[in-house]
Amino acid sequence: MQRQEILEHVRQINAVVGLGGAMETAEVVPAIARSWNRCVHDFGLDPARDEPVVVLDNRALKDRREPLERLCAIAQGEMATLYQQLAGSGFSVLLTDHEGVVLDFLGDPSFTETAAECGMRAGAVWSERHQGTNGMGTCAIEQRPILVHHNEHFLSRNVGLTCSAAPIFDHEGGLLAVLDASSFSHMAQQHTLVLVNMSAQMIENRAFLCRFSDHYALRFHSRPEFIGTLWEGALALDEDGTIVAANRSALFQLGYKRPVEIVGRQLNELFNTGMAALIGQKAQGWLNPVPLYEARQGNRFFGLMRLPERKSAPAAPIARRASSPATLTNSPKMVGLDELQFGDRTMEYNVHCARRVMDRDIPILLSGETGTGKEVFAQAIHFAQSGAERPFVAVNCASIPETLIESELFGYKSGAFTGASREGRRGKILQASGGTLFLDEIGDMPVMLQARLLRVLEEREVVPLGGETPFKVDIKLISATHCDLKEMVAEGRFREDLYYRLQGITLTLPPLRERQDKRALIHNILALECGQKEDAVLSEGALRLLENYAWPGNIRQLRNALRTALAMREGQEITIYDLPEEISRVALGATPVESDKMGQSLSSLEMAERDAILQNLEKCRWNVTLAARQLNISRNTLYRKMKSLDISLNKEE
Repeated sequence: MQRQEILEHVRQINAVVGLGGAMETAEVVPAIARSWNRCVHDFGLDPARDEPVVVLDNRALKDRREPLERLCAIAQGEMATLYQQLAGSGFSVLLTDHEGVVLDFLGDPSFTETAAECGMRAGAVWSERHQGTNGMGTCAIEQRPILVHHNEHFLSRNVGLTCSAAPIFDHEGGLLAVLDASSFSHMAQQHTLVLVNMSAQMIENRAFLCRFSDHYALRFHSRPEFIGTLWEGALALDEDGTIVAANRSALFQLGYKRPVEIVGRQLNELFNTGMAALIGQKAQGWLNPVPLYEARQGNRFFGLMRLPERKSAPAAPIARRASSPATLTNSPKMVGLDELQFGDRTMEYNVHCARRVMDRDIPILLSGETGTGKEVFAQAIHFAQSGAERPFVAVNCASIPETLIESELFGYKSGAFTGASREGRRGKILQASGGTLFLDEIGDMPVMLQARLLRVLEEREVVPLGGETPFKVDIKLISATHCDLKEMVAEGRFREDLYYRLQGITLTLPPLRERQDKRALIHNILALECGQKEDAVLSEGALRLLENYAWPGNIRQLRNALRTALAMREGQEITIYDLPEEISRVALGATPVESDKMGQSLSSLEMAERDAILQNLEKCRWNVTLAARQLNISRNTLYRKMKSLDISLNKEE
């Protein structure tokens, strides 16, 4: 900022706060005017002064993060989604605590260097007392979504920024955190504040449900398709139907202003129903939204009851017990649809669509790479629709020999062919009647059998091999493939009529490398692998490495990697050295071939020095400043050594 511009900025502020004499008062929104007055009269700040940004040290930042560790884990997925929505526009996404201390940060490469200079990094203090009027600090005081643009900032050094911030509240209405998106002021976008506020609301709702995971939770809205979105109302309930807490949307929809007005009431005081009706064997309100009528005015809502988890989930990153096997392939236990995603937008969309079609005669086609959890997703749909008492029959069309797949699917009568059982056999389709038939790798089904399958699906009856009498079947069909069935149809390798019969709705499961909830997913799978008997924690270096790895084998490969790491670790902590070699090599910045060449080019002394530096970096969680201090050398010296020894950081500081 030029000196003349600084003087003009100071003049405008003085005019607003009453220090400008008879000068014309600049037009600013009331929230900015209030903030400027606080900065001058309460905090004694000077808009022209350029004092250094206050940044907490690692220990102080850790103390700040610990009480909000669960919230930070929940927020990461939504922050990643918001960042992707703003990608290319120069924005960075930040999460602060209630006092404006930055806890987490995602930076656009075009803005990262400027952001660091301005203090937009973990540990920086962005309260109004320290930084004057700004998105994060002013939002924390005003406790409502706010845009602070260009010269609305109090300090002249921040005038080049635009900040959109929204508050995140706890169940009692207290401020938990602030979500912010900041960039250069000339790159401001009108919709940014809306996106930030929506993301903050999603984080708040997820935090609410997580906080009361051991309670019943009634999720409701006047439109059933809005259940599971940021607009849903949520009530936490005891077993006797007493309301323990309510989120902001629930208060708004029911006409209350403060949590104290609703907490302690009975469910039947709000709706024309009670706990017994919602969780009884007949209503089964936790499976499908049921109509509810508001007791005071008779307004209609739709509700979905979530059962309590009973077992407390561990706070990330420590894994103590398995909360659900949702992310594991070939899991023997069926899980709920809500347990399939931890903030990934694509998976959230898939779950929403699955809920919409699962009660209708609409076949579902799951598409995705091998190992992305297609069978687990199919099991979750079955469980949500039919419950555990009805059959779920899975058939892998790629693993059954072509000569046997016909008898496996359709069954056979006694003596139908040489080697057939005397009693005959019911095929998989008949076994699945009344429940769900899951045809995995449907693209590998022989063409000659595709016509028979199509007839079964059209006529809803099956004739076993060697038999004449058809048997009626009632099945929910879910198929899965990693192939491009459209391309196979064009090449004549898959029947077009069967393709369109299978494709009622297609849901694509994202590969692990593209999932936005990867960190939470890793923690969840580690918890599952630990089970009830083990405790384990991932070091920051190992966690970053797992997050950055490409995962060609997807969730199946991740599960095996964590299983191996648990076996290899010496203490409670899993480090990069406990991970499989093909993954740990990435930490050294080398491919397997490059790693071998590097080992040949370094002397034994250099290799020893390299190992010592790596161990120190791992111990310091890849904080170069702290590692240099531990080694009693300067940061620049450590960087030079890292470069010469081919050690690369996985994450910019």
